[in-house]
Amino acid sequence: MEESHIIEHFFGVYLLYCENPKYAGRNYIGYTVNPVQRLKRHNAGKQFGGAWKTSNKGPWKMVLVVHGFPNATSALRFEWAWQHPQMSRRLRTLPKKKSKQKTFAYSIFVLSAMLQVGPWCRLPLSLRWLDPKFFTELLSTISPPIHMPISYGEIQSQKLNNYKNLKNNKSDNQNLEFQQQETSDIFMCYICYLSLSPADKVDCLKSDCDFVAHLICFADEHETDNMILPIERSCPSCKTNLLWGNIIRKKIGCYLHLDEKNIYSSNDSE
Repeated sequence: MEESHIIEHFFGVYLLYCENPKYAGRNYIGYTVNPVQRLKRHNAGKQFGGAWKTSNKGPWKMVLVVHGFPNATSALRFEWAWQHPQMSRRLRTLPKKKSKQKTFAYSIFVLSAMLQVGPWCRLPLSLRWLDPKFFTELLSTISPPIHMPISYGEIQSQKLNNYKNLKNNKSDNQNLEFQQQETSDIFMCYICYLSLSPADKVDCLKSDCDFVAHLICFADEHETDNMILPIERSCPSCKTNLLWGNIIRKKIGCYLHLDEKNIYSSNDSE
C-alpha cells in the first residue's frame, strides 16, 4: 500500500462496502469532495450528515474512489449513472445483475464498463483502491483506458485557497502577462506563429518547457479521431505526452501545485 495521498480540487465518486454481518454484501455509491469526512458521516448516521440508505447499517468501509473529474456536475452525473446503469442511455445495453451475482461485484462490472464509454473514457480519471482485501480479488475485473492510473492507499482531499485569494492570484498572473506583452515578451503561438492573448494561451505542464499555443491550435494539432476534445496531446516542443484534462485544469487554475509525476499520460511513463 502507498502512503496517504493528498489531492487538491477533489471531486470523487466512491464505493462503500457494508461490514455489518446483518447487511453483509451491501454497497453504496456516493459523491464527495472529502472522502475521509464523508465516511465518518456515513458511519455516524443520517442525523450527522450520512445518507439514509447507510444509516444504522454500519460499519461501512470505503474501498474504492474514482476521482479527477473537472467539476462537481461531472462527478454527480457519473455517480448517478453508476447507481442507475439501466436508466443511463450510455449503459442501458449492459446486462442486469444475475440473481446469484453479488451486488458489489456487479458494481465493479458496471464501473469497468463506464470507463470504456464516452464521455468518461476521455476524462483524466484515476482509480484508487483503499482496502487491499478488495483490490486483490477484483483488480483484474477492471480494465480502464491506458491513460487512467490505478493506485492504492488512503486518500485525503485538500481545499484550495479561498475563492477570493485564487481569483486575486489569477488576476495578478494575467496582469503580469499583459505587462509582459506591453514590453518585449510578446507571446507567439508555437503552432500557427500568430500572437497570443493570455485568455487564449495554454502551455506545457513541464516547468522547464517554454511551449505556448492557442487552445484551439493545440487541440487541433495532429487530430486523428474526429473528437471535439482530445484525450492527450504530445508537446511539440519537449515531446512529452500530456493529458488534455490536466492541461485545461492548469489553465483554469484548478491546480495550485502540479505534481509532475502525475500529470503526464501513462504512455510517456512506460
